[in-house]
Amino acid sequence: MGRIFILELEGRVYKCKFCKTHLALVEDVVSRAFHCIRGKAYLFNNAVNITVGESVDRLMLSGMHTVADIFCCCCGQIVGWKYEAAHDKTQKYKEGKFVLERGRIIDGDSIDHGADSEFFIDTRPMSDGEDA
Repeated sequence: MGRIFILELEGRVYKCKFCKTHLALVEDVVSRAFHCIRGKAYLFNNAVNITVGESVDRLMLSGMHTVADIFCCCCGQIVGWKYEAAHDKTQKYKEGKFVLERGRIIDGDSIDHGADSEFFIDTRPMSDGEDA
């Protein structure tokens, strides 16, 4: 197994709620209108410091998609999913993009209120639906 190199982003960032690892730039948000099993989620053009799980087909509110759960590379927490393929041509804009669940990320400018004390591992799939 190779060494993990953590990328520190410059600018305003979203971080993993559990370990504060940088995950995405605020400027890379494509949409804030997505939802998942635990609440709101954001669609991003890019995400860093993640590992990508196995691709699976999932039926979502907008149709069938091939997605892969994404995990923080430092703490292993599920933070969202990546769209690998959209089966409907109207949903192709999502391919290659990342969804981060709002409840699992914090704005880099936020005050830390002890999120580490809430740490738990939740292995439920994240990609149960979205609103485009």
